[in-house]
This record gives sequence, C-alpha cells and structure tokens, in this order.
Amino acid sequence: MKVDFAALLLALVVGSGAVWLVDAWILAPRRARRGAVGSDGVPARPRLVEYARSFFPIFLAVLLLRSFLVEPFRIPSGSMMPTLLVGDFILVNKFTYGIRLPVVDTKVVEIGQPARGDIVVFRYPEDPAVPFIKRVVGLPGDRIGYYNKVLYINGEPASQQPVGVYRGSGSGSVMTGADIRTESLSPVHHRILVQPGAPSAEGEMVVPPGHYFVMGDNRDNSRDSRYWGTVPDKNLIGKAFFIWLSWDWSGGEFHWQRVGSSVN
Repeated sequence: MKVDFAALLLALVVGSGAVWLVDAWILAPRRARRGAVGSDGVPARPRLVEYARSFFPIFLAVLLLRSFLVEPFRIPSGSMMPTLLVGDFILVNKFTYGIRLPVVDTKVVEIGQPARGDIVVFRYPEDPAVPFIKRVVGLPGDRIGYYNKVLYINGEPASQQPVGVYRGSGSGSVMTGADIRTESLSPVHHRILVQPGAPSAEGEMVVPPGHYFVMGDNRDNSRDSRYWGTVPDKNLIGKAFFIWLSWDWSGGEFHWQRVGSSVN
C-alpha cells in the first residue's frame, strides 16, 4: 500500500488544528463556566486536546518544510551510479523549479527551470505515486539521440573521456568491471558507468515543450526516458543537492566519506 505522505501531513495539520480551535472557541469557555479545573488550578483539558495543542505546530512545521524547502529521499537502486549509490540519503531543493502547493502540486510561483546536467527527483510518469531520480540531459526542443553508448544533443556528441575501471562494493559490487567515463554536458562534467558489451536502448527523439529528457548515470542499468519517454514539468519535485547519510544496509556498508557531500 502506497502512502501519500504529503496528504497525510495535511490531514494531521487540519485535524489537530481543528481540535485545538474547537476547544479554544467552544469547549474551553464551557469548562470555565462550569469551573472545571485540574489539580494545578488550570482549566482541565481533554487528553485529545492536549495532544492536538502539542503536535499541531510540529505537523505544521514539517508540512511547510517538506512542501516548500527541502524533502529527504533514499536512493533505492544503482541507476545513478557512480554519482549516487544504493543507500544514499539525499536532500532535494523543493523551490528551485518553482513553489507548488502541497498535495495538489499546482505551481503557484515560477522561479526557475531545470538546466542540462541537473539531477532531479520527479514523479514517475507511468505511476506518479513513485518518485524517480535521474539526470536531465535534454531540454524542451532538444533533439536527443543515444547510439553506441554516446549521448547526442542536437546532432552533437557529448564528450566522453575514459577514467578507469569501476570497483564497486556492497550493493554496487555488481558493477565492478564497468568503464568509468567523464561526460560533459556543458557546463556540467560528471561521471557515468558504461558496460561495453551490454545491450543499450538506442534511438532519437525531439523533447516536447514543457518536458525533459532524463537518463541515469549508470547508462546500461537505468530505465529512463529511453524507455518510457520524457518527464513533464508538472511531475518535477526538485533538485538533489546534498547527501546527509549513506547506509547501504542490504550490502552491509556505511559510507562515512559520503556523508555531507554535495550532489553534482
């Protein structure tokens, strides 16, 4: 069962706030007229009201923080290796691409647009309840091609430079032996993994208006726009920018050196 955490938070804010207000405006005056007080001389409140008063500001703060500033996510797969590893806990900037209302996700303030090379979190177009993370390689109007492990943007190949052979550990050990290459998406330079003998999804398309073409940095182990199409602007959640924890519990590793690093 999938839980819409934003909707749950909103319900908790509304519910606890409503209980608090009803008590303050209606029930508390009635208790005061009856002279109902506790052992400390303070007008007695029902336990439910005490809980509502205590948790309402917490629920509200979490809702505002998560909806308009930053939201945490955990990387569940190796599709963004070597940039992001299984078990990386990241923070996502929620206002970089505009301010959206919680739950309904309607954009109310336009701030910016994704740039080529950004690592974005978005709602998977085929199942919006599932968050995905990929790198933007194509902007609206771009002609994107992928042939022989090379990305083409408007007919020009993205520069690739060999770096070495990948040595993985934990859940990432399955990628040991893959080629590490530095790819240039001016002005962003980032590393990708390529398996020369593995089959690749190849082809070419023009990115529609208001959409983005995204790919995983682990090029032969990522289901991305090559398979299911582009990401509409309305599906964007935010831009990944920080790793605050890296714990690959399935692989039995804690990556201390990754804690506190930026996402590029």
